[in-house]
Amino acid sequence: MRAPGLFSDSWQCSAHGAVHPLQPIIPPSVDALSVVVGRTEVPVWMPWPLPVGWLFTGVAAAGDERSGGRASVIACSGPGPLGGACDLLLIAEELGVGLGARYAGVAGPDPGPHLATEAPPQVKMLAAGRPTPLWQVTDAPADRAVFAGEAMGIWLWAVVWPQASGVLLYDELLLTDLRDAGSEFDLLPCGALSPRILTRPVPGGE
Repeated sequence: MRAPGLFSDSWQCSAHGAVHPLQPIIPPSVDALSVVVGRTEVPVWMPWPLPVGWLFTGVAAAGDERSGGRASVIACSGPGPLGGACDLLLIAEELGVGLGARYAGVAGPDPGPHLATEAPPQVKMLAAGRPTPLWQVTDAPADRAVFAGEAMGIWLWAVVWPQASGVLLYDELLLTDLRDAGSEFDLLPCGALSPRILTRPVPGGE
């Protein structure tokens, strides 16, 4: 990765050209979340209300001060629907960023080639009050369940560990864009940083 300089005003990757860099990941807190929400140009999706026993466990963003946030990642963790612990990542990103593909464990940058959209969607969510269909990414690694679709003109990925806990998404989660959140933002329960969000994504998802 090369920082902006004399010959380019964007971050450059030798393999993918201009990219949006992943910003440093810090422990989850309302303050850290507020910084990401304040800088982003894309939705920051949070299941709200959180499922019983669940916590906010991480936030990350791709982009720089010049372009603003072009992708956002929220991590939540809690008891799985089939027992044991469960981790959920929600990624919103613009076309071509590739952050979601890396967390999903598939070739990137976008989910379109991995979705059988001629078939009915396996999952439906309400994102900012809008019905939002998601299709399963069938070539994802066996340790996780991955679904993707479009919400508000932006790619939306949902990645769940372990794979069997993907049934969590069949209950039609309600997603709130935290850019529009009110006073309940300050009541968000925070847990320890999820190791899932520490995966170091490579721009382009390859």
